[in-house]
Amino acid sequence: MRAALRARQWANMLNLSTPAGLLLAALARTRVEPGPQGLLLGTGYRPALPLAGAFTVGSVVFYRADRAFIDSRPELLAHEAGHATQYAWCLGLPFLPLYAACAGYSWWRTGDPGSRNFFERNAGLAAGGYRQLPTIARLPALRRALRRT
Repeated sequence: MRAALRARQWANMLNLSTPAGLLLAALARTRVEPGPQGLLLGTGYRPALPLAGAFTVGSVVFYRADRAFIDSRPELLAHEAGHATQYAWCLGLPFLPLYAACAGYSWWRTGDPGSRNFFERNAGLAAGGYRQLPTIARLPALRRALRRT
């Protein structure tokens, strides 16, 4: 494994995001197995939240599907690996509120939590199954509503 991937793996272990992912896997009774690039793959994730078909906590990548699906979608795994790197950049669990803020901004600007989300764009928007949507001009409508009140 390359030095950068090993550093990400260790950073996410030390910043407690990977242990948090392993705890979530245990609580959700999700099977975890070693994967490529120093990632751990959780397959058959069943809880309703989050709504995504795949998501990452530290270096643990959760999928609702099985390993055959993961192996057939290398671009999705690369996208989720990007999120694992983002956890390391954000020093672990602070990634979650930062991601939520970016998702809120994206939703405000486009009506979609991923389209203008910095983290999704950085990890590869299309590879994660997101579309780049046009922005919505909300401020003029907000100004008009404020003037009427």
